[in-house]
Amino acid sequence: MRILFVHPNYHSGGAEIAGNWSPAWVAYLAGYLNTHGYTEYAFVDAMTDDISDEDLRKIFAEQQPDIVACTAMTPAIYKAEQTLKIAKEACPKAVTLLGGIHATFMFQQVLTEAPWIDAIIRGEGEAVTLEVVRTVDEGRWPEARKDVRGIAYLEEDKVVATPAAPTIRDVDSIIPDWGVLDWQKYIYIPTGTPVATPNMARGCPFTCSFCSQWKFWRDYRVRDPKKVVDEIEILVKEHGVGFFILADEEPTINKAKFVEFCQELIDRDLGILWGINTRVTDVMRDEDLLPFYRKAGLVHVSLGTEAAAQLNLDKFVKETTVAQNKRAIELLRNAGIVTEAQFIVGLDNETPETLEETYQMCVDWNPDMANWAMFTPWPFSDLYTEMSDQVEIFDFEKYNFVTPIMKPKNMTRGELLDGVMKNYRRFYMKKALFGYLWERNPQRRSYLVGCLKAFLKSAFQRRFYDLGKAGYWGPQTRKTVDWKFDYSRKLVKPEPELEQQVVEWKSAPARKRGGQPEAPKACGGGDQQLAESLDDAKIKEKIKEDV
Repeated sequence: MRILFVHPNYHSGGAEIAGNWSPAWVAYLAGYLNTHGYTEYAFVDAMTDDISDEDLRKIFAEQQPDIVACTAMTPAIYKAEQTLKIAKEACPKAVTLLGGIHATFMFQQVLTEAPWIDAIIRGEGEAVTLEVVRTVDEGRWPEARKDVRGIAYLEEDKVVATPAAPTIRDVDSIIPDWGVLDWQKYIYIPTGTPVATPNMARGCPFTCSFCSQWKFWRDYRVRDPKKVVDEIEILVKEHGVGFFILADEEPTINKAKFVEFCQELIDRDLGILWGINTRVTDVMRDEDLLPFYRKAGLVHVSLGTEAAAQLNLDKFVKETTVAQNKRAIELLRNAGIVTEAQFIVGLDNETPETLEETYQMCVDWNPDMANWAMFTPWPFSDLYTEMSDQVEIFDFEKYNFVTPIMKPKNMTRGELLDGVMKNYRRFYMKKALFGYLWERNPQRRSYLVGCLKAFLKSAFQRRFYDLGKAGYWGPQTRKTVDWKFDYSRKLVKPEPELEQQVVEWKSAPARKRGGQPEAPKACGGGDQQLAESLDDAKIKEKIKEDV
């Protein structure tokens, strides 16, 4: 049973500017199959190796796998569909599988666009993929596919979706095979070392309407922090990884587990630096813990401040204030942690004045780094449904946070891009001349200069924000930029019975329902906290010992 995992060759000028990111999905899937006796698998990273369709065809024809498995986030969906089409043409007998969040909820759309896909793996992939592999291996495919829970497929031109598979309760039973990756390819430019993206938890205990993570994973499960560090130790000692980012949406939600994780890193002294995304409210909650986190190697925190204008924060019902955002950045900076402020721009009420306000607010907060992302509601989010009358672009390849999918009422898309680039130019010019090089802490200075190197490299290559693809060369071209939207792309009208299944899939578990529905929140919004299982007094005492 030969299984070939393929990462589609999709590129955009967003997160890629920091380097080549290691695709953790294949390590977790391969490791789970390995644990259950399926060890004959290989991986092709068409994205990192920039493999052409022609060369992919040769690879498929040469390897002749029994199963070809691919994944895709929303902007990579067309590349994934094309990859599996080539696979089906080169090896007609191979079973083609597609997973990921987009296909999970948009399976009717995907199967209509790409009928050559034999099955879509919906939701958490490990157990469902294993069941598909067993069915194929035992010669029961496709007759028995109706008995495999958690998939969708075409049967006589009709889309069929089986009931959802249960989630894997014991997430520690998923032991990744990190050896399936060629680690020298995945270099994080700021540190010049291989970079990994392990996770400590799956899902989220809260149900913010802007977010899709809790919908995809369906339940919140936290791993044993010691076993997570076991995994990181393997990454460091066997694969030379020098930096990692926890893939969790917000790993500090569970304070007790996060503290235990940091303590384990301190005790093992692996010498690795790492970063996270988290919430302003969690930073303020953990003010006394920040030096402890820094000692554990936490060097980079990205904060979902979202928008500087309080008007825009209220639109997201963010439940954080401008003053809180500024205070959180100050606390992190005082603890020696590099701060990155994330801003959302391009809302319906965006104007040149609000973009300028965002910049001035950013200067006042003084984060080490800043990122202005285009407002992009995911097509499977509740917010997308609420804004359906404003959505005019259904070319999902452009849903990458650097392309202005949504057009403000009082700005053209070109004016919006130009305003964002003006903010970037001013912010990083100031940091380059008066900030990074004069940083007193040598580790922070090295890291920040590395970040600047990554930023400048992508800018000179015109990969940053897809400027080269759009034809933007400065303010003089804001009227001529062209994102090459494919206006022929349209949403497929879903079958009512299948759409109802999607609605039920995305509904909160019973323990989350009841009472008044909460107002919509942006990712990272709200003041919710988990009940603590670790005594704060003991934590503070431990900090005094370690810091």
